[in-house]
Amino acid sequence: MGRITIHVHGLTKEKAYNMMLEIYQTRLKARNVKIIQHSGKKSLDDYVSDIGKNSHLVLFDERGKKMTSLEFAAQVKKWSIDSQDVSLAIGPVDGWNSYTNKTKNIISLSTYTFPHELAAVMLAEQVYRATEINKGTKYHRD
Repeated sequence: MGRITIHVHGLTKEKAYNMMLEIYQTRLKARNVKIIQHSGKKSLDDYVSDIGKNSHLVLFDERGKKMTSLEFAAQVKKWSIDSQDVSLAIGPVDGWNSYTNKTKNIISLSTYTFPHELAAVMLAEQVYRATEINKGTKYHRD
């Protein structure tokens, strides 16, 4: 069974974002999902190289594929069943730049642009929502 890891480039400075990430980290721990924040001083190439080792790398960018929560839940289910680990990556402050041209594995959280800290919280919530949808709980309402 593959493990899902949410990677965030740049440490969150605002307490509110850290608190929200901690809440979702606690909720997701039992679902074999973890959240890792990386130093913002790490170059984009080093960041991508580090998180892409031995895992399926998926970038999150506003130019990526649009999905509903139900579609994303189906994708999370596939990743969970697969034997390969998956790295879900929130980009650095200045975005992915040329990396969006190098891969087709790009998903959009929204067509809007958000601070990377907020995008990390939104991604954590969507992964949690996906796991709840897949479990059949009442967390998600259509």
